Amino acid sequence: MSVRGIRILSAAILALGLAATAPLAQTVEGGAEDPRAATGGAQTLEDILARQRGEKIDDSFRRGETGDPASAADPSEQLGTLGGVSDPELWRALRYGEASVTVSTSAPAAGVVIQDGGMRWLKFREGPLLIYGGYGLIAMIAVILPFFLLRGRIRIEGGRTGQTVRRFGAVERFGHWLMAGSFIVLALTGLMILFGRIALIPLLGKEAYAPLAAAGKWAHNNFSWAFMAGLALVIVVWIGHNLPNRHDLVWLAKGGGLFSKGVHPPARKFNAGQKIVFWAVVVLGLSISLSGLSLLFPFELPMFAKTFEVLNATGLPQLVGLGPLPEVLGPHQEMQLAQAWHGIVAFAFIAIIIAHIYLGSIGMEGAFDAVGSGEVDVQWAKEHHSLWYEEVTGAAPDHPPGAPAE
Repeated sequence: MSVRGIRILSAAILALGLAATAPLAQTVEGGAEDPRAATGGAQTLEDILARQRGEKIDDSFRRGETGDPASAADPSEQLGTLGGVSDPELWRALRYGEASVTVSTSAPAAGVVIQDGGMRWLKFREGPLLIYGGYGLIAMIAVILPFFLLRGRIRIEGGRTGQTVRRFGAVERFGHWLMAGSFIVLALTGLMILFGRIALIPLLGKEAYAPLAAAGKWAHNNFSWAFMAGLALVIVVWIGHNLPNRHDLVWLAKGGGLFSKGVHPPARKFNAGQKIVFWAVVVLGLSISLSGLSLLFPFELPMFAKTFEVLNATGLPQLVGLGPLPEVLGPHQEMQLAQAWHGIVAFAFIAIIIAHIYLGSIGMEGAFDAVGSGEVDVQWAKEHHSLWYEEVTGAAPDHPPGAPAE
């Protein structure tokens, strides 16, 4: 038979097969045709193609088909299985974490034989996390650089007087530098580990990068304790000074005087901009600490299943079109989510601290003295924190009595 004849015969057989299975088509609730009736409930070609395209599919039709020994056909009968579970059903149960697995170790998550969410996590880690996180840091630098070129360094307009006033005590400076120093180590080692495969290995080689990565991992794990201790100390000593007040509105309305010379809105010990940074550090610091603890103690501190349950109860995920978040998560899913969240928060945290470092160093004259020696020039205090200066020194206000502090 010629090749053409074989093709015609194959097409005819396929057509007869489709015609034979057509009467088996069933309908689901609502009258819609069941797309898997012709496959006996198994996945269809469209299911396979959708998974290959990375699309989210409803796999409930497979998740529940893991065998039922109670209703299994006898092994001597047609399609009978030993124990009531066929090999495909056994592997399906293992994949979805529903198989009864006995292991010889009591290590956390040791009973998880197959976990297919790892590739999704890896694609996110090597894709959106690196791309958007990296561009976010570049964007922050791209904003600061032209601002510095156009505005220049914010000088003490009245000139230094040579007289100083105590701004931060030893405990405050210790807490600041404990948190700041450890954060810099954590940021650098975290970026090194995250970008190592695509940036450092091609540059240094695997042999040189391996000990560097091992040292970075050790430093990242151990300096985290110093960061959390510094964060706790900073919260205790400064939270009372960072509560909002009416002067913050004036400061924000005038942009803090950052964009115009001769503009010095009144502020107490911390102005509105510093308060924003403080609360960002508190929220992001606590969040990154919790996810970090989950990573330091693998499988022992699950966070996300309970968090998703609370969020679902508020209706927020449904409001933004996400639908209900999963409230039952496997141990590896918890770890993958913790690592992803840790990275997202880290990029946001680093971007904010880049701006903070700029203003606290080259961006503003006299600002570094506050956390360096703890003493600031009197004129600097009058220009940037006039209300605080009046409080600590008892000096008369510059504005007339009864007039608003402008």
